[in-house]
Amino acid sequence: MKKGIKGVLLLVLLSVILFKPTQQVSAEEDTALQRVQEAGVLRVATSADFPPFEFYATIDGERQIVGMDIFIAEKIAEDLGVELDVQDLGFDSLLPALEAHNVDIVIAGMTPTPERRKSVDFSDIYYRTFQNIMIRAEDQVELNSLESLSGKRIGVQSGSLQEELANQIDNPDLMTLTDLNDLLLALKTDRLDAVIMQGPNAEAHASQDDSLYTYDGGFELDDEDRGSAIAFRPGDDSLVEAVNESLAEIEEQNLTEDYLAQAGEYMLAEDSDEGFLSSYWEYFLDGTLTTLFISALSVFFGMILGTVLSFMRLSSNIVLKALGSAYVEFVRGTPMMIQVMFIYFASGLVFNLPALTSGIIAVSLNSGAYICEIIRSGLNSVDKGQTEAARSLGMSKGHAMRYIIFPQALKNIWPALGNEFITIIKESSIVSVIGVGELIFHTRVVRSISFQGILPLVVTMLIYFVLTFSLTKILNYYEGRMNHD
Repeated sequence: MKKGIKGVLLLVLLSVILFKPTQQVSAEEDTALQRVQEAGVLRVATSADFPPFEFYATIDGERQIVGMDIFIAEKIAEDLGVELDVQDLGFDSLLPALEAHNVDIVIAGMTPTPERRKSVDFSDIYYRTFQNIMIRAEDQVELNSLESLSGKRIGVQSGSLQEELANQIDNPDLMTLTDLNDLLLALKTDRLDAVIMQGPNAEAHASQDDSLYTYDGGFELDDEDRGSAIAFRPGDDSLVEAVNESLAEIEEQNLTEDYLAQAGEYMLAEDSDEGFLSSYWEYFLDGTLTTLFISALSVFFGMILGTVLSFMRLSSNIVLKALGSAYVEFVRGTPMMIQVMFIYFASGLVFNLPALTSGIIAVSLNSGAYICEIIRSGLNSVDKGQTEAARSLGMSKGHAMRYIIFPQALKNIWPALGNEFITIIKESSIVSVIGVGELIFHTRVVRSISFQGILPLVVTMLIYFVLTFSLTKILNYYEGRMNHD
C-alpha cells in the first residue's frame, strides 16, 4: 500500500515538473534581438500560397517568394542589419515552427486573435484588411449575403480567423482544409457553396478566374480582426520593439501600397501566354528530383536500419530483442506525418536541423521499421535445416547467414521489399508539411501561382505513375533473374 502511495506521489511530482507553466522571460534576460543580430540572419516563416501577400514568382530566372509580407520582412531585415531567410510552411505549421525555435518570426497575413495571443506575442497591426466570401460566378444572385449562406457548405482554412468567422453564418456545414487552393478547387467542383477568405487574396483569385466571384462578407469584426500582424515567441520583447519601429516607418511612408503594387506586377508577369507545361516544367522537375533524392537516401538508410533491427528482434539477447520490438511497434503505431513534424519541430529546441535533413531522417526511421519486419519474416521463412547443414560443414554463424540463409531469404522478400521502395516514393510527399521542396510541395506552388486547381494535380499523378511504374519494371526484372538462378 505504501509503495502504491509513493508511486502516485512520484507521478504527481513528475507531472508538476513536466507541465509547470513556463515563466515569462524578464526584460534583463531578453536577448532575442541580440541573438538575431549575432546570427546575422532573420528566419521568417510564411505560407507562400496567399497572393498578393506571399507567393512564388520567377525573378531573373530564379524562383523566389515575393509579396507584400515578404517585402515588409526584407525591410525589417535591412533595418536590423541582417540577412533574410524565408521558410515556406503550411499555415497550420507556422506557430509550431515558431514555438520550436525553427524560425524567429512568422509573417503570413496572420490576424492577432485573442486565442493566438495566448501562445504568441504580436507586433503592431501593419495592414488593415477585410474578409470576403468567394462563390461560383453562377451563384452570385442567390448567395449574395451571410443570411443566404445559412445551412450551406462553407470552406475555411484551418487555424485561420475565417474558421472563427464561419460561426456568424447560421448552421454552416463546415469544411476545414490546410491549403486555400484545395478549398477553391472544392468550390469549383461543387463540393462547397462558398469559401471565406481574406479580401485581397480573394480578389486576386477572382481576377484570374472568371468562374469565381467574390464580395465583402459584412462580418462583425473587432479592430484586431481587421488587421494582420507579425507573430513572435513570448518574451522576445526586444525583437518586437525593433520590428515595430520598422513597421512604424513603413506606415509613415505608406510603403504597403507600394509593396502591394509591386506584388501585383509580379502576379501579372507570372500570367504567361505560354502553355502550362512550358511555364511550370521546372517546378515539376525540381520537385521530382528532390522526391527521388529523398526516396533513394531513405531506402539506403532504411535498409541498414531495418537489417540491424531484424537481427535485434531475432537475437537471443532479451534486451536487444525488447529494444528492437519496442522501436518497431512504436513507429508502426504512429503516423509518419506526426513523426516528420516531431523530428523537425523538436530538433529546433536543441539545434536548427534543416527541413530536408529532418524529412530524410523521419522517412528513413519509418521505413526501417517496416523493412525490419520484411527481412525478419524472410529469414524466418528459410528452413532451419539450412542453418544446421551449413554449421555441420564448419561454416561460422556469420558465414552461414551471409552465404546460405540471406540469399534464400532475399528471394522470398524481394516482392515485399519492392513494394516498400514504391511506398517510400509516394509517402515521401509527407515531408512537404515542413516545407521540403519535393513534388507535392512544388505542385502546391504551381497551383498557387497559376490559379489552376486540377491540371497541376493531373501532371503530378502522371509523374508519380511514371516513377513507380518504372521502378516496378526494374524490380520485376531482378526478381526474374533471381528465380532463374
